[in-house]
Amino acid sequence: MLSFDGPHTLRDRVAMQQNHKERTVPPTTIRRLSTYYRVLTALDENGSTNQSSELISQLTGFTAAQVRRDLAYFGSFGKRGVGYAVHPLKNHLASILGTTLGWKIGLIGVGNLGRALLAYRGFTEQGFDLVAAFDNSHAVIGESINGINVQNIDNLAMTVSTERIDIAIITVPELTAQAVVDQAVAAGIQAILNFAPKQLHVPAHVELSNVDLALEVEYLSYTLSKQSRVLAQRIRGREHSNRNV
Repeated sequence: MLSFDGPHTLRDRVAMQQNHKERTVPPTTIRRLSTYYRVLTALDENGSTNQSSELISQLTGFTAAQVRRDLAYFGSFGKRGVGYAVHPLKNHLASILGTTLGWKIGLIGVGNLGRALLAYRGFTEQGFDLVAAFDNSHAVIGESINGINVQNIDNLAMTVSTERIDIAIITVPELTAQAVVDQAVAAGIQAILNFAPKQLHVPAHVELSNVDLALEVEYLSYTLSKQSRVLAQRIRGREHSNRNV
C-alpha cells in the first residue's frame, strides 16, 4: 500500500511501472493513450482479437500514423499484415496508465458537481476507488451519497492516512480552492484534480491537473462564432455575386 513518508509515494509507484523512455513521453501522448485504451476495451468486449492502426484511427479520430507513433514510445506491439492484438495491448495500456494500481480518491466539496462525481460510475470502471468525501457544511456532513458518508473537512488528514488516499478531487468555490488544496497537500495527497476556475499552486512533488468547464465552453463558443462568421461571409459573397450577374 501507499506510504506518504518513504520511497513509496504515488510518483514512486508510477515510476516502478515505467522505464526512462516512458517518463519522457509528451503529456498529449499520454492523454491519447486513454482514448486508445477505451477503444481497445470496447473492441475486446465485442470479441475483437486483432485490429489495424487504420481502424483505431477511425474510432479515435487520430491519424493512423499518430496511433503508431504514440504506441511506439512503449514498445513494438503490432505486426505487419496482422495489426495489433487487442487484449494484450489493452492490458499493456492499462499498466502504462496505472489503472491497475488501485488508486484511492477523496473528493472535497459536496455541491452539485461533487454530488454528480460521487455518482459517476466511470471511476470504478477504470480501476479507481472513490472512498471518501469531505465538506465544511453541516447541511451535508453525515449524509450518505452513493454509499459514501460525507465527512467534516477537519477529518481530511486522518482519513487520508487511514484510507491511504492517493488522489484528491477538488470541487469547491474559487475563493476557497487554494486553502483547500493547501490542506490536501498537508494531509499527504500526492495528486489533485481541480475543478475550481482558479490557478492553483502546489509543491513540486504534487501533481496538479485542472478542469475548467467554463474555459471549455468558451472554446466551443469561439468555434461556433468562427463558423457563423465564415457562413456570413459566404452569404455576403454570394449576394454580391448575384448582384453582379
